[in-house]
Amino acid sequence: MASSDSDDKLPPQGRLNRLRKLAGLSAQLGADVLKSGAKRLAGQDPDLLSKGMAEKLVATLGDLKGAAMKFGQAVSMDPDLLTPEVRQVLARLQNQAPAMGYDSVARVIRQELGASPESLFREFDPQPLAAASLGQVHRAVLEDGRPVVVKVQYPSVGDSLQGDLDSLGLVVKTVSKTSKAMDGTAYFQELREEFLLELDYRREARLCQGFAQSVSRLPDLKVPDVISERSSERVLTLELLEGQTLKDWVVTEPPPEERFRVARQLIRAIYGPFFCAGEIHADPHPGNFMVMKDGRLGLLDFGSIKSFSPRFVDANRRMFIQAVNLEALDILGLSREVGFTLELPEAEAEELIHEVLRIAGRPMRSHDYDFASCEINRDMKRHFAKNAVRFLKIRPPPEAVMFFRSTGGLAQNLRLIAAQGDFRRVYQEVAALLG
Repeated sequence: MASSDSDDKLPPQGRLNRLRKLAGLSAQLGADVLKSGAKRLAGQDPDLLSKGMAEKLVATLGDLKGAAMKFGQAVSMDPDLLTPEVRQVLARLQNQAPAMGYDSVARVIRQELGASPESLFREFDPQPLAAASLGQVHRAVLEDGRPVVVKVQYPSVGDSLQGDLDSLGLVVKTVSKTSKAMDGTAYFQELREEFLLELDYRREARLCQGFAQSVSRLPDLKVPDVISERSSERVLTLELLEGQTLKDWVVTEPPPEERFRVARQLIRAIYGPFFCAGEIHADPHPGNFMVMKDGRLGLLDFGSIKSFSPRFVDANRRMFIQAVNLEALDILGLSREVGFTLELPEAEAEELIHEVLRIAGRPMRSHDYDFASCEINRDMKRHFAKNAVRFLKIRPPPEAVMFFRSTGGLAQNLRLIAAQGDFRRVYQEVAALLG
């Protein structure tokens, strides 16, 4: 059952070693993109990224784990950036990254829980069920017969994540010094703190239990129970949810009514806890949602649950209700209440923000919206690119970073599902939760 670990199954140690791997990958990636550009100039229309290069990205980023793998997961979700074939390769980073061997898994469990997996569980599968950026998950069975999943953190991944973030922080600091408008230190600090907090599985256990309360008014959602006596700082044991992850479920080509049902659940899973309890699931890649056999939507991975200030939630709540009711919005007033800093003439700022809300709110205004042909992300990118200089003078509060991460991921997941139906009614249901 046990197997010896090879060096490529754990995050490479040392910042220089990790930078060397990333530098080599960057050179190969640059050559691939240049080749693609040359073909475009010759009148051909090749993929932005070749399938072979995508395979190298998966191997290297999966090997590095930590922040590098988080980046790869985010890239794989963008439907407008890469072709379906290449995205399918990169999607393996969502829960099928190269695994660490069983020896390392057992060692971490002994260090954290004081005994071997065989002593702590009636059954423990040595083969991982899923792999993520900070740890991997194994199936197990408790002594009382309950099936569970055990998330085990990669050894020394904390040091690797810290080093990656410090390296990235130097880049952010250098860019920020060139111009006040380019100063992204506050936003980077927000991400840095959130990522480092994910290393503490005791905290994640508390967040999981709290999030179960936040979705208690939504019976079609399921948060797994925490098995506290089999959890610690680097080991987290949760109730096993039976079903398929969103990305596996989609490829089974579910019928239209099922696509709409799951899309509705996703919207409720993101906006319900935010508006009702002031917190949001801020790591919404498709591997973190489970289409369960009993019809509920299971939620997974609670390290990125983000709590917001009452001011941020209240202003967004009023903006949402007014938008659902098709009322005129006090765009500048609500933006300032949310915490935005506006350094543009008011008319210009209002025009830019109004267009953002108009694009993002399309499903909210339609009784028959088709996410299969949705161009929200594409149009939003064009809007920001066209007005990039002016948008630098509209600065959201740092806490908005995780909100945008969550809602942007929701939009990408809805397009992945490609559901069609009365989404205006779905958003009205969310508004009704607020009374």
